[in-house]
Amino acid sequence: MTTSTRRRPLASTTAATGREESRDWSPTGWLAWLRRLESPVATYYLLLGSTTMLVIIGLVMVLSASSVESYAANGSSYTVFLNQLEFAVLGIIGAIIASRLSVGFLRKVAPWAFGGAVLLQGLVFSPLGVSVLGNRNWIEIAGQRLQPSEFAKVALVLLGAAILTRKRRQLGKFRHALIPLLVPCGGLLVGLVLLGHDLGTALVLLAIIAGVLFAAGVPLRGFLVAGGSFAALAGALVITSPNRMGRITTWLGSCQNALAQGCFQKVHGEYALADGGWWGVGLGASREKWSWLPEAHNDFIFAIIGEELGLPGTLVVIGLFAVLAFACYRLVLRTDDFFVRIASAGIMVWILVQAIINIGAVIGLLPIIGVPLPLVSSGGSALVTTLVGIGILFSFARNEPGCKEALQARPSMVRRTLAVVSRQRQEDE
Repeated sequence: MTTSTRRRPLASTTAATGREESRDWSPTGWLAWLRRLESPVATYYLLLGSTTMLVIIGLVMVLSASSVESYAANGSSYTVFLNQLEFAVLGIIGAIIASRLSVGFLRKVAPWAFGGAVLLQGLVFSPLGVSVLGNRNWIEIAGQRLQPSEFAKVALVLLGAAILTRKRRQLGKFRHALIPLLVPCGGLLVGLVLLGHDLGTALVLLAIIAGVLFAAGVPLRGFLVAGGSFAALAGALVITSPNRMGRITTWLGSCQNALAQGCFQKVHGEYALADGGWWGVGLGASREKWSWLPEAHNDFIFAIIGEELGLPGTLVVIGLFAVLAFACYRLVLRTDDFFVRIASAGIMVWILVQAIINIGAVIGLLPIIGVPLPLVSSGGSALVTTLVGIGILFSFARNEPGCKEALQARPSMVRRTLAVVSRQRQEDE
């Protein structure tokens, strides 16, 4: 009688029966794991996992990238990090509150949120307004700076979804589908942002408008008219601004001399990625953060990630954004609520387009226009509003068929699992 030499598969205990269940690492087993994506809680946990990891990576890298300049300016390496941590806590609280809001409430509050966003954006031209690096898109209250254009992104998503839902049966008519959205949103809100010379945020807002129009199923001719108008506007703004035109010239040029006008940040961002190579120089060991790379903890934090963590670190960040995009796409496909579909698409476009613009600028594929990396870059207003936007996605995910019931049943299932494990240990003893 022969004895099998095959290794026994790893075993786990099921919550329902307490029996040992073998983990199958064969292709069939992997397919079984993929089928778990059909679970009603899959979207919820994909959002939770990717967001949590991006925030944690962001906090760690903000601490690393800002430590030198923070010490030089404030006498402490932790000043910028602690400020970012405070906003992360506020953002998490905001996300929890947003995740508990009903779809009906979000539809009703959309016009009020938009009105508040316009009012806040108008305050940048009041005595409360502050200019930062040539952009007048900040207000300072009680010593704390806020960027109203970040809050405008959430308001724009909600208002766009509310308008297009109300006009759902008239989307084929230009005056019903496009005019109510383009005039108040594109003409008013985006116009105020452009008056503050913040082209990067304006492009993200325009991308949100394009995203909600596309998700709503606006006819192609109307979509092309809106897209062509926005492209012409962006081109005119670039041509009429020497600063913006200089950034385009820098992007298209070779920048062989790092000291040439507009080339310093681009060249040193590339130096950081080149120094990192395949595996990076190690967490905290960046050389470019020693006052060489401007905005190392903000717009160019992706370069520091590449320098310290190498190619695997950058791919992990990109992969987490891909998981977040996949979760949003699942929401768009699986929901029957038109408002949820459009708002989910708007938030997905907002986060992805901003990430693409930021990463593209760091690696040299796009011009540098000063857009932070969502959830990762230093910046309190951006972090809070992005987490609130993701909190809205949590609210939508909880309303997927079977999700709320499964989440409510999960604690009792965990208790049953712990009871089974405890009983088995007592029997073994």
